[in-house]
Amino acid sequence: MKTKVFFIAVMLFSMLNFGGFTINAETINFAQQLQNLLEKNDIDGAIRLYDDIPENLSDDTDLKLLHASLLISAKRLNEAKAITTALKEGGNNGIEVLEMDAEIAMASGNKGAIQTAVNALIALDPYNAVANNILGNQQALKKKYKLALGYYRKALVHSPDNEEALFGCGQMNYYLGDLTASRTNFEKLLKYRPDEFQAYVYLGKLAAEDEHFFEAINDVKKALELNPQSFDAWIDLGQYYRNIGRYDDAEKAWSKAISLDPTYFLGYTYRAGLYDEQNRIPEALKDYHKIVQTNPKYYFAFEEIGILEFHMKNWTTAREYFAKANAVRESTAYQLMILATYLMEKKTFDAKNAADQFIKSGNKKDMNFSKSIDYNMIRLYKDQGPINLESAIAKQIEKETDKNKRGKMMYYFGLYYQMRGHQEVAADYYNKITKMQTPMFFEYRLAEWGLQE
Repeated sequence: MKTKVFFIAVMLFSMLNFGGFTINAETINFAQQLQNLLEKNDIDGAIRLYDDIPENLSDDTDLKLLHASLLISAKRLNEAKAITTALKEGGNNGIEVLEMDAEIAMASGNKGAIQTAVNALIALDPYNAVANNILGNQQALKKKYKLALGYYRKALVHSPDNEEALFGCGQMNYYLGDLTASRTNFEKLLKYRPDEFQAYVYLGKLAAEDEHFFEAINDVKKALELNPQSFDAWIDLGQYYRNIGRYDDAEKAWSKAISLDPTYFLGYTYRAGLYDEQNRIPEALKDYHKIVQTNPKYYFAFEEIGILEFHMKNWTTAREYFAKANAVRESTAYQLMILATYLMEKKTFDAKNAADQFIKSGNKKDMNFSKSIDYNMIRLYKDQGPINLESAIAKQIEKETDKNKRGKMMYYFGLYYQMRGHQEVAADYYNKITKMQTPMFFEYRLAEWGLQE
């Protein structure tokens, strides 16, 4: 959100009416030049123009504050601060000067100066928009959305058209689930700022929440007309297209997002998922590898690479990525996949060593680990039997009340039998898994592939 001070020149100079100033050619020329530079967003040019400001304008507080605002935009904070200091030393402690001090403090990131400026403003007006917006932003960053909303609402008491506060209220309402209030605030904001692309982005999100995806697409397209370089808007557009089955358009939107920021993992994540669903495995793998390059802690991508490589029987590569996933987020599932890849390669000695390490780690974390189905399944893969252990696991699977856990363990039990050459037994377990409703575990997919072999 741009500060209201930034627009002082537009209000003053569009009318070329300087109140008590002497209107002459020099004054008019300065006003026109400054207005033209601001319209072009030529901050540096506007600052240089102040070197030749007409004498009869040089002491005007509003113009000085505009000068300070321009200096803030150019990150020349010491010069901006010198202007407000001189104004205060001259006896001008008005609220506009204190607001500019707050803007300078925010730009500098000086927490002490920010607090001092906010306190000074609140002392003059508890509902001051600048101060309450700063306090709202601070709480929003802490994800204390109710507190943030309270400050943004206070900012609107005396300034009902304050754009930053309207945006803040709309955003906090969205996060808090009050979608009607959120929409009202964003629509009101657009009355004052029809070029505020983020308002259209959120209107798209609100429409999507109600599954009005065509409306969401139209809203986010309006946002992109205003800001075609918005990474987030392209991501949202891809999601909305995907939800109505326009997969090619979704792919294009996510590809555009990636082109805007190829160092951020999110665009690759969405596109990889789409490729994966379409069984475009080489393309999916390429994107998953980009994810782990840009976000090495995103274990889901390691998992997906492992799954696809396992499906393609690239046992060593699959093991490498399941090991990486397990290093980020330790999981019995990843450990069993690692053991399976060793066994697929007939590396029973390596499988036994790895299993011993997994059991040791499990015992350290849980004193009851040795009684769990996880422990027994790891032992089964390590020892390749015996019969009494197979029987114990079958009973544990039947007693497991967590649907996802039961499905996962059925897969590993079926995989064990598949590796032992008992295809019919394996297929029986895989069939049971594929008949489960709304499964939420990656082994479901492996079971489907297992049935196709």
